[in-house]
Amino acid sequence: MISKKLAAEVINVASQTGADFVEIFAENSFNTYLEVENGKVEETRNSNISGVGLRLLKGTQSVYGSTGDISRKSLLELAKELSASFNGQKQIEDVKSFKLKKHKNFNTPSTPLTSIPTEKIISLLKEINSVLSSHDKRIVKSTTAMIIKTNDNEIFNSKGLMFKNYREYGRFIIESVASENGKIETRFDGPATQGGWEFFTKTLDLKALAKENAEKVILMLQAKEAPSGKFPVIIGNGWGGVIFHEACGHQLEATSVAKGMSVFSGKKGEQIANPIVSAYDDPTIPNEWGSFNVDDEGNQPVKHELIKNGILTGYLIDDFNGRRMNEAGNGASRRQSYKYEPTSRMSNTYIAPGKSTPEEIIKNTKLALYAVSFGGGSVNPATGEFNFGCSEAYIVKDGKITEPVRGATLVGNARDILMHIDMVGNDLALGQGMCGSSSGNIPVNVGQPTIRVDEIVVGGRGGSIYEF
Repeated sequence: MISKKLAAEVINVASQTGADFVEIFAENSFNTYLEVENGKVEETRNSNISGVGLRLLKGTQSVYGSTGDISRKSLLELAKELSASFNGQKQIEDVKSFKLKKHKNFNTPSTPLTSIPTEKIISLLKEINSVLSSHDKRIVKSTTAMIIKTNDNEIFNSKGLMFKNYREYGRFIIESVASENGKIETRFDGPATQGGWEFFTKTLDLKALAKENAEKVILMLQAKEAPSGKFPVIIGNGWGGVIFHEACGHQLEATSVAKGMSVFSGKKGEQIANPIVSAYDDPTIPNEWGSFNVDDEGNQPVKHELIKNGILTGYLIDDFNGRRMNEAGNGASRRQSYKYEPTSRMSNTYIAPGKSTPEEIIKNTKLALYAVSFGGGSVNPATGEFNFGCSEAYIVKDGKITEPVRGATLVGNARDILMHIDMVGNDLALGQGMCGSSSGNIPVNVGQPTIRVDEIVVGGRGGSIYEF
């Protein structure tokens, strides 16, 4: 990437006009995408991204720029251009050398995905694809794909510190599309890890997952339209945590909290949820999709307690927004690539397990919607209002799961839903996804055990729930 000598020169030029902190983020990433559709190899693609991002801070002011040209001339020009944003005296001493700070390694795959021959991966993709396509003639499209990404970066800053970080991500895509009588149903599964080849060939049973995918897409294709109204909803474990992630988690990031744009700004120490609810963000879980060894400002990650027994106890804070909040950053700064300025982001975010079993939650529910998984949705970060479409849902009646329903949408507010969680299961699970925000798209885990919300607005075209 770039030498220490050049890094020091760039930082020293950038700090001439009054910046109190300068940071260089150098990156080299490789991406591989392999896809099989309806049994045939449709795409094999490789790409490389490399470049440098430069950030200058002065109090609560920040300027950022990036370049894919990492020559000395280009980097010094970028440093001079950004430094022109300030007009003051030099505040920090010139950097003469860098001290490499070591960190704990949370991600240690036994067999890196980059060591597996392409032919072997394609063979696995074809094998799993055939499970989908052979299940039912109503499945008109079956897609399996493997995404492999490596990210190698170095951070240099004006404190004379240097950080190195290497990550390898892998994701296996299973997607089916079913059609009958004008109805179309799609199901997507995308298990992902930083745990290497063994995760996909030993930890997971990909054939069983593909079989379930095919069965569920046909089941939902035949389902009745979901009811509408305001009534209890049971939300399934794992990917069900996307509601907490989107509606509540983003409101706990300093990106919005520091500017007073979050519904939870200034609420630390206050009750924001039912006392049976606790929640965490933990980037230190070994080999998990959202974990990292060092954040994108060079800080050591830690497990963050966000909510404890219904009380808001903490936020996710990056160093820069910490200046606005008069709090230290806590290792939660992330970015998609060198093209993005880092900011506070979630990693592996989840509602903690409770005392009830999923069976007890179902048994103790007279009438409700059981939302197992979700598709798209939207959130207003300023108000906390959200809506999410269910990709798999059922009716619970007299303590039993009955018929499947399609087209259900959950509508609510972050502040309200947390207070209305009245049962929490003991079956915590995580689901992998990509989260988009001001610093780009990053890998995250969402998660929760099975929970019950005593009432929430449900949109559907199937009439009243009492008719089911």
